[in-house]
Amino acid sequence: PVPQPRLGNVSSSCGLCGSLALTELAGRMTPISDSTTFHVAAMQRVLEEVSDRQEMFNRTGGLHAAAVFTSDGTIELIREDIGRHNAVDKVIGNRRLEDKRSAHDLGLFVSGRASFEMVQKAWAGGFGTVVAVSAPSALAIQVAAAANITLYGFARDGSINLYAGHND
Repeated sequence: PVPQPRLGNVSSSCGLCGSLALTELAGRMTPISDSTTFHVAAMQRVLEEVSDRQEMFNRTGGLHAAAVFTSDGTIELIREDIGRHNAVDKVIGNRRLEDKRSAHDLGLFVSGRASFEMVQKAWAGGFGTVVAVSAPSALAIQVAAAANITLYGFARDGSINLYAGHND
């Protein structure tokens, strides 16, 4: 058939603009308590391990990864997907299917930027630490602070930036 033009407005925003929505979110979920502090060396190990274990990315160069890691930087679970949100959903969904509810002592690695949605998903999954390869958004930093999540960004090339929480 002859292609038809799409008519209508398209938005790429997250749909949560303003502090009211953030306040509502914070009211539904309690901040993470008793989270583990990760050493920078452990997070560097995570970066190396994820890179080695991204089978499809290494073959295609076109997939995102999300991973769960322990305090010493050992990868417990890694999932890949064309969408970074889907990769995180796969990790959190796997933990739920396995009835693994507590994650305060674990970290969540994301291969893209740390958006509000990524931090929100980490919060819902109970993760006390999020490590992103790229930049966090301003809203992601606000949500991490409200959730008591330690948020790192630009984790690459032997360096890492702390945006919320504490480090060791």
